[in-house]
Amino acid sequence: MTRTNALVVPQATGALDQLKYEVAQELGIAVPQDGYYGNMATRDTGAIGGHITRRLVQIAEQQLAGQYK
Repeated sequence: MTRTNALVVPQATGALDQLKYEVAQELGIAVPQDGYYGNMATRDTGAIGGHITRRLVQIAEQQLAGQYK
C-alpha cells in the first residue's frame, strides 16, 4: 500500500513517530513494534490520531503566540 499523506516537511518524520509513541503511552495503548496497525482497534488508532492532532495544534498555537507578542 502506498502512502498518500506525504509530509510537507519530510525531516519531521522522526519527531512525529516519537510523538505517536508518547501519546500512545499516555493513553495506555500498545503500539505494534512491527508498524502494522491492522490488528489494532479503530477506536485506539483514532484516539492516538486525535491526541496527536490536538498536540500539534497546541504546538503551532504556542509558536504563533511567541511570534506575535
